[in-house]
Amino acid sequence: MTLKIELDREEDGRWIAIIRKLPGVMVYGATKKEAVAKVQALALQAIAEDLEEAHASARLLKVSFVAA
Repeated sequence: MTLKIELDREEDGRWIAIIRKLPGVMVYGATKKEAVAKVQALALQAIAEDLEEAHASARLLKVSFVAA
């Protein structure tokens, strides 16, 4: 599974990172690097929660991220 990270800079200088494929996975960071790290962590947490709730298959997943 490849997850696309969309990045944008807000007027106040903060960075916003979103993964649209995963509802609710959106974070702010003081830097671009921080926003990417935070959104990756949140995405992995969301995937783990789905696996625990058996909404996703129980097979081994390979996850990669690409910044857009």
